[in-house]
Amino acid sequence: MFSIEDGTLLVRFARENIENYLKQNRRILIPDSIKNKFSDKYGAFVTLNRINVDGNPLRGCIGYIEPTYPLYEVVHRVSVSSATEDPRFSSVLIEEMDEITIEISILTPPKLIKVDNPDEYLEKIKIGRDGLIAEQGFYKGLLLPQVPVEQNWGKEEFLSHTCMKAGLLPDAWADKNTKIYKFTGQIFTEIEPRGKIVEKNLDGSNN
Repeated sequence: MFSIEDGTLLVRFARENIENYLKQNRRILIPDSIKNKFSDKYGAFVTLNRINVDGNPLRGCIGYIEPTYPLYEVVHRVSVSSATEDPRFSSVLIEEMDEITIEISILTPPKLIKVDNPDEYLEKIKIGRDGLIAEQGFYKGLLLPQVPVEQNWGKEEFLSHTCMKAGLLPDAWADKNTKIYKFTGQIFTEIEPRGKIVEKNLDGSNN
C-alpha cells in the first residue's frame, strides 16, 4: 500500500514531467528521491481528465498492465505518453494543462479468472474493486477499476465494454476462447488542476 504522501509525490512528478515535455519537448530527469522510493516494479496508468466539459472528460490514458519496470520509470514514460500518444485524441497543448487533472492508478498483477461456465464471471467480479482485461488471440483490452463506477455499469456491461475495448464483440466474454483477468490497485488524483491530491476509493469517493 502506498501512502497519500507517496501518491502526492508521484502525481506531482507526473505533472512536472508532462508540462516540461510540452514546453521543451523533453522529459525531466528523474530525481534520485523518486528513484529510491519507487524502485519496485508495478503496472500503472496515467489518466488525464479535462474539467468543466460536457460529456466524457477523458483527455488521455496510457499505461502498462504488467509489473515489468520500476514504478518511477513507468510514470516517467506513460505520463508523457498519456498527453501525447493516446491514439484517441490529439496531443495535449500546454495551455490545456490549467484545465486538466492528473490521476495515477498503480495496479496489482493481473490474475486469470478461472471458470467452468462464463456465467461464473458474474460471481467472481466485484464492481468498485476489480479492473478487467479481456484477451483473445492477439486482441487484448483493459478497463481500470474506476471505470464501471464512473459509468454506472453492472457486471455484464463491464465485461462487454472490456471486450469491446479489446476489439471483440460485446458478448465475447462468453466465448470459451476469451480469457478474462482481474486486478485491483490504488488511485491517486488531483481534485483540481495543480490542487490537492487524494486517494480515490474504488466506490468513487475520495480520501
